[in-house]
Amino acid sequence: MKTIRFPHPLVLMVGFILLACLLSYLLPAGVFERHPDAATGRDVVVAGSYHRVAATPVSPLQALVDIPRGLIDAASVIFLVFLAGGAFTVVDLTGALRQGVDWLLAKFRGREAVVIPIISVLFATMGALENMQEEIVPLVPVLLILMRRIGYPTLTAAAVSIGSAAVGAAFSPLNPFQVGIAQKLAQLPLLSGGGFRLVFLLLALTIWIGGTVRYALRHRVQPETAEAADPDAAAPGRNHGLVLLLLFSGFAFFAYGVLKLGWEFEQMAALFFGLGVVAGLVGGLGLSGTAEGFIAGFRDIAFSALLIGFARAIFVVLEQGQIVDTIVNSLSAPLAGLPAWTAALGMMGVHTALHLPVPSVSGQAVLTMPLLVPLSDLIGLSRQVTVLAYQYGAGLCELITPTNGALMAIVAACGVRFDEWWKFVLPLYLLLMALGAAAVVVGIAVGI
Repeated sequence: MKTIRFPHPLVLMVGFILLACLLSYLLPAGVFERHPDAATGRDVVVAGSYHRVAATPVSPLQALVDIPRGLIDAASVIFLVFLAGGAFTVVDLTGALRQGVDWLLAKFRGREAVVIPIISVLFATMGALENMQEEIVPLVPVLLILMRRIGYPTLTAAAVSIGSAAVGAAFSPLNPFQVGIAQKLAQLPLLSGGGFRLVFLLLALTIWIGGTVRYALRHRVQPETAEAADPDAAAPGRNHGLVLLLLFSGFAFFAYGVLKLGWEFEQMAALFFGLGVVAGLVGGLGLSGTAEGFIAGFRDIAFSALLIGFARAIFVVLEQGQIVDTIVNSLSAPLAGLPAWTAALGMMGVHTALHLPVPSVSGQAVLTMPLLVPLSDLIGLSRQVTVLAYQYGAGLCELITPTNGALMAIVAACGVRFDEWWKFVLPLYLLLMALGAAAVVVGIAVGI
């Protein structure tokens, strides 16, 4: 059977931008009224307020202009990726990362398969805590070195990182950017239903990690030596242990800043830049060597970083054409006449379909929850189940949608074609969606 072959990621992104442009001519323009919400600090839609407005089709020339606009909109994320990528290149040039990988492999020699569960749980935890996505891009070179040294295919680096983080985020009991915002909009206590979600999070991670380990073992090749894994690396620097300590301290401070201090992407980028400078000087690269390391990192990460901006441009075109609300209204309206459990599963499907044109999970919550919560009250569906349907439908779509800039950037950084990623991820995605559907049905049955 002939498999789907995706075009080059950049061609795919531009194709979606032109498709959004075409839809602005085919779909009627319409908007919901919005009002500020004190609980979330965001503008939310008013249920039942959808109305048609004058058409504002986006011309092909305007769509091209929206590409740099998308890059500007995503600037804070893009520069985080650039600065963090440069910092990790500097750290790598000191030789500390390769020494750390050698130490890790020595500890797990003969038990390399446990490396995947350990790393997957770490990324899943960050996904569950703070919806980690774009921040993963600069870590890909480190993961690639590790996977190649073990002999696992490069796709495994994407699976243990962005894949695990997306699964952790989708099933999380406390992710502030998904369940947190959705529960606020549904006027539910934060962390309510946490035990229920935690059970299904553990089941989801078991499915994901099991599938990743199975793929890695089935496609294992001859492990690369340290030299073969990074033949262009500079001569090792010094103070490797101190550089690694700086790196781990930086990660700890990063987690504290995100979770406790409410850091935005600008603060994260500043931390990584400072980390790179200090690591370069401590590691013996000097000022010029550190600067050259940053430049090399910028060059290597440029394509992956820019893909994030191109993905953002798709939403810019849809928004400019005023058809995002039209799509939301058209998908959500038919749910009103369905039984509660059917409507809940239908909500999962709606959120899955909406995540292509609305690739932000938090943005999707703000857009849909004010519409679906009153609907769930009307048909006798609990608001907690409505939030579950949103989490699983939108969150799991992060694994497959090509409009997810972080996913596209990480898969590209791993040197993996998107059709190869789809071939790996689709069976696991369907299993996880079935688990999410089961969670929704069980949630209705037990009355959460």
